[in-house]
Amino acid sequence: QVQLVESGGGLVQPGGSLRLSCAASGSIFRLNAMGWYRQAPRKERELVAHITSDGSTNYADSVKGRFTISGDNAKNTVNLQMNSLRPEDTAVYYCKAMIRTMTVLREYWGQGTQVTVSS
Repeated sequence: QVQLVESGGGLVQPGGSLRLSCAASGSIFRLNAMGWYRQAPRKERELVAHITSDGSTNYADSVKGRFTISGDNAKNTVNLQMNSLRPEDTAVYYCKAMIRTMTVLREYWGQGTQVTVSS
């Protein structure tokens, strides 16, 4: 019954910024890792950024220096600050979490939020 809800997507001009947020709710013992993925039309889903519970991060080469992932364990939330956005960043962005509950350890996915970079 864990649920992930993304927010913060929308339309932004090239060079602009957006901040995505993903909040996990439910019977959560531990968030082992959380990440952001994106999928553009006719393209496969790709990893954008990833963060572990100890704060270790990893980024796709295409977003290094522009995007920053951060987490708030107390709020069971992960954020993605996106700066210097480009049209090629346009995609549906999905939150993914590896969550330990009372019974299982497994991946959970949000429904996605649309990010459109256009003038």
